[in-house]
Amino acid sequence: MPPPGLSRLNTADDEAARAALHEVCASRAWGDRMLAGRPYASTDALCAASDAAMAELTADDLAEAVAGHPPIGRPRPGDPTSHREQSGMAGASAALKAEMLELNLAYQEKFRHTFLICASGRTGEQMRDAIRHRIDNTPEQEREIVRVELGKINRIRLTRIAEHAEGDTA
Repeated sequence: MPPPGLSRLNTADDEAARAALHEVCASRAWGDRMLAGRPYASTDALCAASDAAMAELTADDLAEAVAGHPPIGRPRPGDPTSHREQSGMAGASAALKAEMLELNLAYQEKFRHTFLICASGRTGEQMRDAIRHRIDNTPEQEREIVRVELGKINRIRLTRIAEHAEGDTA
């Protein structure tokens, strides 16, 4: 039997399911693929479907997905997901936060999108080191790294949805 959150996702009307999936990933193409794949037998099946959908996204689809993420170090006000995922920056020094802002701007100037990394469990220093390393990538290399990072984020978010009971705020 699927976990409670997955059962809700499987049985929700299309509008409600699409809204829940959009909270995971802002790509409409990804959401359409995930919606079409319902019902999912398990969290593993849900995550595998997400991986397959991520692999099929075009550059434009990836750009749409990335646009749904705030810059590292600047989680959206009132958004518990971005605050939770970026908690590694919460205790960062003012100097590290300023450096991340500068690096984020340089990255965005080069690649024309927000730096994206699966920030869960990473320290501010680890995220800074990653952006320093990745800023030298080609746009093609970076697009594939972003695809992998988005896939990790989607898996974390989907697992959270699937495994939490209704009313559970965790």
